[in-house]
Amino acid sequence: MSEKYSVHDYTVEQILNFIKSNEIAIPEIQRPFVWKGKQVRDLVDSLYKGYSTGYLIISKSPDLKLKDGSLSVGKKIMIDGQQRVTAMMTALSGLEVFNADFEKKHIAIAYNPFAKNDEECFAVQDNAM
Repeated sequence: MSEKYSVHDYTVEQILNFIKSNEIAIPEIQRPFVWKGKQVRDLVDSLYKGYSTGYLIISKSPDLKLKDGSLSVGKKIMIDGQQRVTAMMTALSGLEVFNADFEKKHIAIAYNPFAKNDEECFAVQDNAM
């Protein structure tokens, strides 16, 4: 019997390289990016502290329809983990994403290297910051 799935450990850098090289695609059936800036900040904080991104489920189906209407030939298809990967895409790679209202948006996360133990190191960047 052939193996139906395999488990791979990828670093955050490898996941970001998949994004930059356009190897990861979002299927048409996935909802839009709905995370708020605070959730993106919390993910960045978790990664900074050394926590895992959690499991990402990726398929290699060659004929799945993507959000842009094309087919998924040769791409890694994000089945689960879209919100986390999209959050990394905007916060760590600086790319714009489409939010739930289909508006282009960039979520910038500010880092305070002088924060004390009881202060937040990361914050959602806004006009005051």
